[in-house]
Amino acid sequence: MLAELLGRWPVIKQIKSGDFRATGETAWSDHTRELRPKIHDCEQTRSICPYCGVGCGQVIYHKNNQIVQIEGDVDSPISRGRLCPKGANTKELHTHPHRLQKVKYRRPFSKKWEELDLELAMDMIADRVWQSRKHTFKEQQDGQTVMHTEAIAHLGGATLDNEENYLIKKLFSGGLGMVCVSNQARI
Repeated sequence: MLAELLGRWPVIKQIKSGDFRATGETAWSDHTRELRPKIHDCEQTRSICPYCGVGCGQVIYHKNNQIVQIEGDVDSPISRGRLCPKGANTKELHTHPHRLQKVKYRRPFSKKWEELDLELAMDMIADRVWQSRKHTFKEQQDGQTVMHTEAIAHLGGATLDNEENYLIKKLFSGGLGMVCVSNQARI
């Protein structure tokens, strides 16, 4: 009984094993011996950070359809495992309990926000774009054919690629007649 008690004492363990600094197994408890990394039995998906045009690689660890961890991808030739503060907080930006997940709308002169259905919000945007174009579209200006509106504009996101920007430019300039179509990637 006494020998068993002394055998569990860390100093005796250190002397027996020669681990005088207690940096090996002598420092482990049953609890620490069973610890595993939080990504231990997760699946991995490689992805690209969505927050700017750099295209840093990310590894997303997930289990049971839930994000467990997001880290920089060391195999990425762009970022070599490094992420900026936004990229490093991608998990928090997706899973934070206070993240807005509904469309919020404040009517003109209202003092409060209300939740809208996504389909209704998209229809409202489309109607307003079309009405603005309809009321401000100019076919001629100073005797020249212009076929444009200066009442609406588009600012693209920094993560859009060349193909997406090409289609946006064609739709908004050619289809709707917008003069101002720009992209955040140049900022």
